[in-house]
Amino acid sequence: MNKYSQKPPVGKQSPKPAILLCFLLSIFLSACSFDYGNTGGGEKGLPDIVMENVEYVRVRALDPQARLQAERVARYEERRIMELRNFSFEQFGSHGEEVNAHGRAGSALFEIDSGDIRMEDGVRLDVDSEEIAIETMQLEWKDKERTLSAGTDDEVHVYQDNGTSFTGVGFQANARTRSWAFSDAVDGTFIQDEDEEDAGGEE
Repeated sequence: MNKYSQKPPVGKQSPKPAILLCFLLSIFLSACSFDYGNTGGGEKGLPDIVMENVEYVRVRALDPQARLQAERVARYEERRIMELRNFSFEQFGSHGEEVNAHGRAGSALFEIDSGDIRMEDGVRLDVDSEEIAIETMQLEWKDKERTLSAGTDDEVHVYQDNGTSFTGVGFQANARTRSWAFSDAVDGTFIQDEDEEDAGGEE
């Protein structure tokens, strides 16, 4: 195993995207619908519905697909947004046998029509199937573009199970190209596994 410190070139890409959780959250919240009728939520600044200590499990073909938990969920129908506080989410593997991705954030703003999500107040995403984790203060998912990005000045920490870790600013990830990159101020340690090294030497 080779271990060395490096500063990757600006825009360096990796095949591990760590974006599955944002897909998952957009599916969760767009799937939630409520019949709240005349609740008076049309008053300016007031949510149409507020739920506390929420747990939502999505099931398909009798298999649990994912679980969302939140301390508080507020939905504003006219503004077409949902606000979540202190939430966590898990994505299950085949047949609901194990969790293969999970994450948490202190708060989030979900745009119901676009599927865009802004997570804030400390965000942690772990994708076990990709052996990667992301930690930062805020992340924004753009559903149409299929991109994930942090604040322009926010530090983002990326970790892999083999000990590789990077910290930088200007974090961007693209689900279509399965890549992620920093635009500036990157530093970290890259560790190449022995099996990857051996595969690279084969002819």
